[in-house]
Amino acid sequence: MALGPWQILLVIVLFLLLFGGRGKISSIMGDLAKGITSFRRGLKEDIDENDDPADEAIDVTPKKDDKSGKK
Repeated sequence: MALGPWQILLVIVLFLLLFGGRGKISSIMGDLAKGITSFRRGLKEDIDENDDPADEAIDVTPKKDDKSGKK
């Protein structure tokens, strides 16, 4: 199957839109990458603030009742 001039032109236009220096999609992907990086940085900072999450744990074990007669 041979490619005609319209197919080649379409491939070139798509390539320029996706990977071009001023393409909208390339700028959107760059913004997405920056967002992911800042999200990961925020998660890492949250983990660093709470070094030991066991300090904030709530004790939910039931109290022993001596009057019930159960051991």
